[in-house]
Amino acid sequence: MIYKTMNIFQKLIAGVFLALASSGIISAQNSVKVSGTVRDTDGISVISAVVKQAGNKKNATVTDIDGNFKIIVPQGQAIEISCLGFISKTVTVTDKSRNLDIVLEPDTQKLDELVVIGYGTQKKSDLTGAVGLTNVAELQKAPVTSADQAMAGRIAGVQVTSGDDQPGSEMSIVIRGGNSLTQSNSPLYVVDGFPMVDFSMSSLNPQDIKTISILKDASASAIYGSRGANGVIIIETKTGNEGRTTVSYDGYVGVAMAANRMEMMSPYEFVKYQLEVNPTYVNSAYFKDGKTLEDYRDIKGIDWQDLLFRNAMIHNHSLSVSGGSKRTTFNASLSYTDHQGVIINSGYNRYRGRIYLNHKVNERIRFNVAADYSRDKAYGDIATQSSNTTQQYAGYLMYRTWGSRPVTGVGEDSLDELLYDPDALSVDSRFNPIVDTQNSDRKKNGSYVHFNANATFLILPELELTIKGGLYNRTWRETSYYNSNTSKGSSLLASNTKGVNGTVNFREARSYLNENTLKYRKKFKKLHDFTALAGWTIQSDNSDAWEFGGEKLLIEQLGISGIDNGTPSAVKAVLSGNRMMSFLTRLNYNYDDRYLLTASFRADGSSKFSKENRWGYFPSAAFAWNISNEKFMKNASRVINVLKLRLSYGETGNDRIGDYSRFASMNSSYSNYYSFGNTAPKPGITASSMGNQDLKWETTSQFDLGLDMELFKGRIKATIDLYDKHTRDLLLYANVPYTSGYSRIYKNIGKMGNSGLEFSLSTINVKSRIFSWRSDFNISFNRNRIKSLNEGETRLLTPISQDWTMSSVNLYLAEVGSSAARFIGLVWDGVYGYDDFYFDGTSYTLRKDVPANGMSRDVIQPGDVKYRDIDGDGTITDKDVVVIGNALPLHYGGFNNEFTIGNFSLNLFFQWSYGNDVMNANRMYLEGNQTNRPLLNQFKSYADRWTPENTSSRIFRAGGAGPTGYYSSRTLEDGSFLRLKTVQIAYDFPSRWCQAIHAQRISLYLSGQNLFTWTKYSGMDPEVSVRNSALTPGFDYSAYPRSRTFVFGLKATF
Repeated sequence: MIYKTMNIFQKLIAGVFLALASSGIISAQNSVKVSGTVRDTDGISVISAVVKQAGNKKNATVTDIDGNFKIIVPQGQAIEISCLGFISKTVTVTDKSRNLDIVLEPDTQKLDELVVIGYGTQKKSDLTGAVGLTNVAELQKAPVTSADQAMAGRIAGVQVTSGDDQPGSEMSIVIRGGNSLTQSNSPLYVVDGFPMVDFSMSSLNPQDIKTISILKDASASAIYGSRGANGVIIIETKTGNEGRTTVSYDGYVGVAMAANRMEMMSPYEFVKYQLEVNPTYVNSAYFKDGKTLEDYRDIKGIDWQDLLFRNAMIHNHSLSVSGGSKRTTFNASLSYTDHQGVIINSGYNRYRGRIYLNHKVNERIRFNVAADYSRDKAYGDIATQSSNTTQQYAGYLMYRTWGSRPVTGVGEDSLDELLYDPDALSVDSRFNPIVDTQNSDRKKNGSYVHFNANATFLILPELELTIKGGLYNRTWRETSYYNSNTSKGSSLLASNTKGVNGTVNFREARSYLNENTLKYRKKFKKLHDFTALAGWTIQSDNSDAWEFGGEKLLIEQLGISGIDNGTPSAVKAVLSGNRMMSFLTRLNYNYDDRYLLTASFRADGSSKFSKENRWGYFPSAAFAWNISNEKFMKNASRVINVLKLRLSYGETGNDRIGDYSRFASMNSSYSNYYSFGNTAPKPGITASSMGNQDLKWETTSQFDLGLDMELFKGRIKATIDLYDKHTRDLLLYANVPYTSGYSRIYKNIGKMGNSGLEFSLSTINVKSRIFSWRSDFNISFNRNRIKSLNEGETRLLTPISQDWTMSSVNLYLAEVGSSAARFIGLVWDGVYGYDDFYFDGTSYTLRKDVPANGMSRDVIQPGDVKYRDIDGDGTITDKDVVVIGNALPLHYGGFNNEFTIGNFSLNLFFQWSYGNDVMNANRMYLEGNQTNRPLLNQFKSYADRWTPENTSSRIFRAGGAGPTGYYSSRTLEDGSFLRLKTVQIAYDFPSRWCQAIHAQRISLYLSGQNLFTWTKYSGMDPEVSVRNSALTPGFDYSAYPRSRTFVFGLKATF
């Protein structure tokens, strides 16, 4: 679309210049015949580029369909090459200027004039809503498997985070703060016009992406109605280009490694610590045969992290073919990605193929089809899942890696060769993490088929009909198999009642779409520009899921294929589906490019709701004033090129509940069987959930006030947005009285608010023939507030309940008047000192005016942990639990710099988050050993614990952890960070070198990802949230380590 708009304008100019050239005005006296080819940075020929003599507008020509040109210019003069959407270039003519190869860089100031929005495109200058534009070329410089992994910090108001760095894991994207408490806050994805709520960006090859537009305010997203409340991400993949056929390759190979490691106690420090907590065992195991503590000072010991982590090979290859004629264009691509994980026996790979075809039947009819297929595989056990059902904290991979002993006793076998620690197994279930990881066999295979077809009919010069159909089919097959050498399959662990076991989980989802839209555009008297859009759409989503498994498998050598040789287990089957029908309309009015009005309305009918509440209605309106186009701004036009004020209001919806949540459900699982009269158990059925036929749409209303500026011919661009949005009728999974027979029910109740400020700045700092420097900066502030909750409730308490020992201990507070997620716990007050005790010459007794820490006063000793007694009752109880931190950041953003020096370029991108806290639960067990597990190694920081010789330490003594069952501010840390996220150094080969091998462009590059992180956080990485949800962000325990990546790559176009 953008190229068609450009070509109309360029061909008019071309005709003028060709007429001048043919009239003989241009003289060839004392001149050089200059010829050459003009291409873009992808090596694609630039059609109708203007080539003219500097200072002489009459001497000019344009490039042909292959980008070639010829012009006669006096020697010593310069030629200027320009084209709409590209940065102009000047070349001095010499007697050797016979066959030039000109590469034009894209001008982002102009390329983004056409912005992809809902159901069409629009000039950026005509936008009335808040739309964030992602610089895809910058994203593609990051050596990642999925584009969303490179989006963090790129767009104001778009918060992109990862729970950890497990290969194949999904990113969390939240636009302008979370609207829901118990439902999903992820945005709607629209890929090549196909709306999807469960889309995985990992199914896309980043090199296939053409544009990413993010609709942030209600004016922009209301056209998607019931699914637009969380914002909309519109992704357009690459299309064909008119001109010669080009073949492009982009590939890299490199290495990934763990970006950080925890410092653990050395053998000497470990034995010293064990001597304090278990001297009898140490004397019998470590001090035999005359050995003393000093003998362990120089022992190397087992580095368990070194055995678990690896330098992982990664590589990526993309090949594409593009071209076409005036009537037909095409684009086809193949790609392969293989990223090994930094933990052994883990990784991710993907195959993908895609084809796009556009054909113009005649001046009134055109159509295009696009089809792609991708298949990926993520493998390796999940680091954030426990392998133990009774001692859940002890079953996590990183706990066992960090906690395993670095050295064994005299004459004992080395632990790295054993399945388990024999002296700790009965208490702590500490299975060998290396053997376990090597033998675990978990794979998740996904297949994705996406097909789109569009037909456009020009009924009248002003009226256009578009009919679209599409399907998106996804299948996932996840298999898990655990033999006797794994913690989940070994009978040596008392908690494992399944023995050797395996499961197969299969899920298929199918989506179908039909859209029909009419677009009318009319311009009156050169001042009034009117565009109207009307449409009808229908979409269906269906999914099937099956799971089956086997326990106590007889022949473990058969692997997953032997699950039929055991006891059947985990048999599940689920069928689900929903339908949606929609009517939509949008009106745009532009008066003299000064006053812009946009209004939209959408009606959605969903099968998720009962007939009485099935339809939802979502209006929006927006106004923009192009102040810079006013006559009174004429004198300032040299400085102020664009000054636009925007104001919008709209309503959007959210229907993120189950397909049948409004219905009551029954359960007939084996746990409901009942024995009558000591006979064999008979099947039983119980009510499992209470339906609610009154459920309806969750609605978000949003105001937005924005200002767009461009100064000094686009060298400075700035955008400021203030927004205030309110969500009512929350689809809340709310508490109900137990007398109802249920604990929770879906209800439309509660209100949520988000307000914030977004600021984006782009500058061209330096621009010369040999050096340029460009910068992009953005920062976002969001204030999240709960306005009301369930009837009679002012707060909602939430624990970390999944696979966690303290599943009944609340860690988060969502309270009316405050944000959705604040940490609660005890206030840590250091340790008890000698001044807190009476000393009778032989023992210490806690003074009566000093509060106890929750333990009996007669057992508390100097060096024990100390908490603040909030209620003043003299001891620590649940009443002393208060708010201790905030899980949401005060602000976040990014800073990008692009430098070019001759043929070299350097890109530096920084990302940050500030003001959020992280609960580092690893320290609860590995910096003080609060459960007093035997022979458990500790972080090196615990070597500086309180001792009679080190009374200034604030870390409690060995055995002085105090009461269990509480979180505290001791392990709550500042999660703020600044990260050097992406670096790329590239070199473009000179054109004459490329021509020697018939190439249009060749470029070599070095890229790095996650190179440096500046933070006060003591854990592996501050960007962590292993139980991430709106109510439970910022929790760290056994997270998969963040990887640091280095790659060497090649780009070539022929």
